[in-house]
Amino acid sequence: QTVRWHIELQPWASPTPSLNYEASRFLKYISTSQISCEHMNLNSLKGYSETTKKPWSICLDERFSLIHRIRSKQCRLYSLGLGKNDNQFELSMANSGCEVHRFDPSIKAAHIQEGQHLWYHRLSIDWRDPNPAIPAHKLHSNTKKLGTVLNEFGHQKIDVLKADVESAEWKILENLILEDVVEQIGQLVFEVHIHWPGFEVSGNDSTVVRYWYSLLRELELKDFRLFHTYKDLSKPQMFLKKEAFNASSCYTLSWVNTRWK
Repeated sequence: QTVRWHIELQPWASPTPSLNYEASRFLKYISTSQISCEHMNLNSLKGYSETTKKPWSICLDERFSLIHRIRSKQCRLYSLGLGKNDNQFELSMANSGCEVHRFDPSIKAAHIQEGQHLWYHRLSIDWRDPNPAIPAHKLHSNTKKLGTVLNEFGHQKIDVLKADVESAEWKILENLILEDVVEQIGQLVFEVHIHWPGFEVSGNDSTVVRYWYSLLRELELKDFRLFHTYKDLSKPQMFLKKEAFNASSCYTLSWVNTRWK
């Protein structure tokens, strides 16, 4: 299998590159569900009353594997985040019998187990592994790619990958696509930040938006379908530092891998 170094960029949205056209195509894309999902939170499981601050929506419809794996206590959630994040969703998933791994570089010990199903790991999931030969990288020795962590933990599959990584999400998503790790994931729930390009995403504004859009189209090519979009109106209405597009700077997007039945 050949290694891919770059994602395929989609054609420009207009005959000549234009931020207006790229932005409207991208915003329409992330606001349009590609598949319907009727049961999207843990309330649909008996005995749950969930109060999450953010709508981390997962699809619990019978035609997808997640609900069956929760019932048989075989599901696995990986959560990528930073200390201050609300962890109600992780607790709810652990309480429903899922094996939950939370990756957070700010915790005090390398690995902490809380309760029967919840683990915290002092690891930051990134789009590259540190190079031990480079002194600066030694500072980031607790930074790893998701594929590396899966191998080290001996995990073949993740039922849900939740990520709130403060603008590292674009490069992490690119890495998951390029290394085919995304095919080992059943559902993706990502918070995306669009007020600036994101870490190590370069180019002018229209180029950046075309790259974002191309990444999401790659997910679609791998049979992921967007089923829920949450526009966070508590965040500034900014799109690449502009107020022109009536966009929140932050959206939570949920996809289901339709190959996982």
